[in-house]
Amino acid sequence: MTKKEALYNYIIQTADNNLILGQRLSELCGHGPELEVDIGLTNIALDLIGHARSLYQYAAEIQNLGKDEDQLAFLRARHEYFNVLLVEQPNEDFAYTIARQFFFSVFNYLFYSELQNSNDSQLAAIAEKSLKEVAYHIRYSSEWMIRLGDGTDVSHKKMQVAVDDLWKYTAELYTMSEVDQLMLEEGIGIDLNKIKALYLAKVEEVMEEATLTIPTNGWTQKGGKEGQHTEHLGHILTEMQWMQRTYPNMKW
Repeated sequence: MTKKEALYNYIIQTADNNLILGQRLSELCGHGPELEVDIGLTNIALDLIGHARSLYQYAAEIQNLGKDEDQLAFLRARHEYFNVLLVEQPNEDFAYTIARQFFFSVFNYLFYSELQNSNDSQLAAIAEKSLKEVAYHIRYSSEWMIRLGDGTDVSHKKMQVAVDDLWKYTAELYTMSEVDQLMLEEGIGIDLNKIKALYLAKVEEVMEEATLTIPTNGWTQKGGKEGQHTEHLGHILTEMQWMQRTYPNMKW
């Protein structure tokens, strides 16, 4: 793998995380449990898709094959997406949505905080710009984790079920892939091993306040960074890509 290919894949991997989670959250637009929550989740979805757009624009520039951000976002095959498995998990209920968002937001904040120091000025600028929004994502999801986890017996039980089910996907967030390692050696990417302890500490802090328990069975599930996904991504892409594939080269 050349440096150019690795850089392209690194950018795509980061963009895909944001796009797929943004798509998941957008499914809830108009379906939130209350108006304020509906607006809050929609705003987070817009933030994530905005981050993805900046990254896809840069990836298209690096690839230099005449493709644009829309083609990269909507016209790739399932195995060409490199998002982590966590972000493609469905909105089973509000507890799942919040737990998934919290687990990813903590990582995303730590990731962008380190990426600001990248010797790739474009990636560093995107990271710096995104951080303010991701800080809100952590605050929003953390408050709901605590409110639901330390709430009624029913809300506590639902949150614990969501945590138990989604926790196995979190280790992939800070697991180094071949692309991660290559970009670290070039001074472009970050050392995910460095943020692992920070990630676990922040998650444990909020979980303790929420009176929730982190699973201890050690089971993890990975593969998204290598293009191996759960069945859920296929369903997401079917809906997300329908317009572009049904009406190729459509112009507004």
